Amino acid sequence: MVLGVGGAGLAVALTACTGYQSGGGTTAAEPADPPAEDPPAADVTEDSATEDPAETEEAAPAEEAPPADAFAKTADIPEGGGKIFENEKVVITQPTAGQFKCFTAVCTHQGCTVASISNGTINCPCHGSRFKIEDGSVAGGPAKGPLEEKQISVSGDSIVLA
Repeated sequence: MVLGVGGAGLAVALTACTGYQSGGGTTAAEPADPPAEDPPAADVTEDSATEDPAETEEAAPAEEAPPADAFAKTADIPEGGGKIFENEKVVITQPTAGQFKCFTAVCTHQGCTVASISNGTINCPCHGSRFKIEDGSVAGGPAKGPLEEKQISVSGDSIVLA
């Protein structure tokens, strides 16, 4: 019985193939025509892909992605503290929730790089100078001048040096 069904299916398939090619030279040209029509169909597919809402939705996260020049994430900067970026020689603080400040990490006393942030101050290990995280002003000498403030901008959860 399986052979009978298989044989019948084979006969139908051969008939369909033979019927497609039985038109002589006219049908032989038809298989060549569909490939010529395929490129325009591909163009239509590409055009519709750019209009597809799913494509637009996929592009939206790319716009929401952090800027290429993002320096730090807001989550990296503790509230009431900060983080020192030694390679860039800056310190970013968050004195209160959502308020971010940036200062040079170079102590104004003798040019050492600050090393820690604790109890609301940015601390220099060389001679004990301390600077306030709110504005970089001197909280304890021997430094006489404040840390230079650097410009940053916050975009979403990204911090960018200006």
